[in-house]
Formats: sequence, C-alpha cells, structure tokens
Amino acid sequence: MFVGPASAQQSGGGLSSLFGGVFSGQRTDTPAQQQPAVPGDPSTIPWSGQDGASGHPLMTASAIREAAANFNNCVAGMWPDAARRNISQQNFQRFTAGLTPDLHIMDLLDAQPEFTKSIWDYLDILVNDDRLAAGKETLAKYKPQFDAMERAYGVDRNIVAAIWGVESNYSTQIGDRSVLQSTATLACIGRRQAYFREEFLSALEILNHGDLRPDQLHGSWAGAFGATQFMPTAFKRYAVDADGDGRRDVVDDPADLIASTANNLKKDGWQTGQTWGYEVSAPQGFNYMLADRSKVMTMAQWQHLGVVRANNQPFPHPNEKAYLLTPAGASGPGFLMLQNFRVIMKYNPAEAYALAIGHFADRLRGGQPFIQPWPRQERDLSLAERLELQQLLAQRGFYKGTPDGQFGGETRQALRSFQASIGAPADGFATSEVLEQLRGH
Repeated sequence: MFVGPASAQQSGGGLSSLFGGVFSGQRTDTPAQQQPAVPGDPSTIPWSGQDGASGHPLMTASAIREAAANFNNCVAGMWPDAARRNISQQNFQRFTAGLTPDLHIMDLLDAQPEFTKSIWDYLDILVNDDRLAAGKETLAKYKPQFDAMERAYGVDRNIVAAIWGVESNYSTQIGDRSVLQSTATLACIGRRQAYFREEFLSALEILNHGDLRPDQLHGSWAGAFGATQFMPTAFKRYAVDADGDGRRDVVDDPADLIASTANNLKKDGWQTGQTWGYEVSAPQGFNYMLADRSKVMTMAQWQHLGVVRANNQPFPHPNEKAYLLTPAGASGPGFLMLQNFRVIMKYNPAEAYALAIGHFADRLRGGQPFIQPWPRQERDLSLAERLELQQLLAQRGFYKGTPDGQFGGETRQALRSFQASIGAPADGFATSEVLEQLRGH
C-alpha cells in the first residue's frame, strides 16, 4: 500500500518485480562506492555514484556522500523522537545497532522509466489466468476469514483478494529489503527525509510494540511490507488484530492482513454494496472534455449524453454519481467510476492500478474480460518523447507544469485543450500521432 507520497512508483515488492524494477542505463560505479554483492540480497547492490535525475540539491553525488558519512549520527539523533513515542532505549539501541545506509536506494528514488507500460499491458500482466486461479484458491482457503471481514467492515472480499494478488501475488513477492534499513536510509539521505523520518520512527514503534519481529519487517525499498504492502504509518492507522492473539500481523496472519486491508478501505470511505464502476461506450462525436475526474454526473445524465454500458445492460442505480475515465482515449474502452474507485485510488493513486483492482475483483466473482478492445496498435512513447510532448504543450501555452515525462491529470488536460484547438477528439490520449500534430503546429 502506498498511502500519501510513497506512491505507486515506489513499490519494491510485488509490483516492481513484475515490471522489472528500475529502468536505467548502464552506470559506472566510483571506486569508493563499489562493494561485493551478495546473491539474493538487494541491499548489497552498489550505488551508481552519480547525481540523481531529479536535480534536487540533496540528490547530488556529493550531498549523498556527505549524508551517508553522517548516517550513524543521524540515526542516533532520532532517539529523542523515539523516546517521545514510548520506545524503550534498550529497543532503540537493539533495533538500530549495525544499521548501514543502502545507497542504491538513491538510484531507485530518482529513477525515471525510459518507457512506461501501456494500460493494456499493465492489465494483461496483473489480471491473468494464473493469478485469477490463485485468487480463487485464496478466497476458498480463507473463506472464514473473508466472511468475518465482510461482516465487520462491509468491504467486498473480491476487492481485498485482488489487492492481495496484485500487491504480492498472494504473499509470494513481498519484497526482501529490511524496512528499517530502507526507511533509515531515506530518513537520513536524499530528498524525502522528512517523510521517511516518520516512516522509520513508525517502523520502530511497530517492533517496540511487538506486532512484528525484525525478520518479518521486510518489503520494498520504500518501506512497504506485508502481503498487501503497508507503509509503517499506514500500519499504525489501519492494522487490526482480527484473531485476538495480541499482535497485528499483516505478514503471516491471514485474518489480520485481510481485516487490516478492509479496515483501510472502510476508513477511506468504502461504500458497502456499491461496485467500483462500469465499462461504457461513448457515441460518435462525444465531447471528451467531459472525461474528467472533476465532472461528476448521475448515470441517468450520462445516459442522456449517449453513454451506455458496454454490454447494453441498464445501470442498476440511475442516481449513482460517477465520472468518466477514458484511459486509452476515444479509441479504447471507457469507464464510469463510482466512489469506491476513488477509495481504491487512495490505496494507490494510479488510475491503472485502481482499474486493475476493480477488474480483477470482477473476474474473481465470475465476470468477463472487458468487452471493448484496447488500441494495441499504439506504441508507448519514450521518455524523450514524453518530455518533448510536455515541452511543446508548454510552448503553446497549454501546459503550465514543469515537464518531467510523467503524465498526470494536468498533462491530459493540456493535451485535451490542444486537441480541441485543432478540431480533434479531445480525449487526452498521448500517441505518436498527437506528438506529430504538436510538432507541426
């Protein structure tokens, strides 16, 4: 789970192993940073010794080396904050003894993917036959725990099972980095120190309380751990002891991890009995400027505009309110998204992730694949092309942000405005054709 700034791109457990981790070119290590690698231990991968791609002053090679040299003092300096959290001095010393910085994390923190996966490739990887079979087995194996969770929290078991499957492939890809080492490194070195200081101290609280043992507290390079990938601060807010054994164990205890994940969703606003959304199609000539998270209408209002369910079935609740998402533009499927889709996005703020969870859950309960085809003929833009597209939009007055190659709502809105200005469907879908149109204007 990636609550707050430690968002989707920081996954180091199931998701990053699925997508190959960091997409970076060859780098030459400086002699001072070379170290022998231990097979199977990611913390021994050496740091590149280079400045970070973000350009942040704390991500220069010299700043990283300076902070690394002060690492022990930085960790020791957090004792007063730990004491205020009722962590015993004995436990603080025990849990921090021997901690060393994992400087390779600095490369991961600033990594920029050369290519991004298209949404259809992302869904193909996450929602596949093997994972669906494992999900159905998991739902059957832990039926009593899922039953108890639904009674207590009113959250759809298939959604929780889907999160478990996507985040860690049912506990087979949890991640193998020490959460203490990762969060201590990020709390003392690099551009996210304030955020990760809180995560590190929260990890110490978890160990001090006895919920987990140090050998269980392993996960992603950004500090997410357990079968459904809790950050330490999220664990403190949402983890529950469902089976009453005195520990909140989201690593090895199915009852606790199922209930804790549901408690998170419930506290984030999950609507019991409501689905996440519907696959829909829009008519020819549809105004895609309406496909925006801020433009919410009732199902009846969307129908009045010609938006219909892809299977031609009626909407069960015409007064439900939703927004239209068209992740592949006018040439791909559309979706009317309800409140529960927004709740999933609080768990991980990527639309592709939330769509994968919703669709995976539907398939687990016996639903069919999406009806409409994806525009698989479209190729993914490279990082250089994504940067160029944003720069061209900025030059023409459509984009106000700083070009970074990452496409969010601001880029899509700028692209829609450009498309509308040339009389094209304003769907905000970045293709090589749109890039050529920008180059020509």
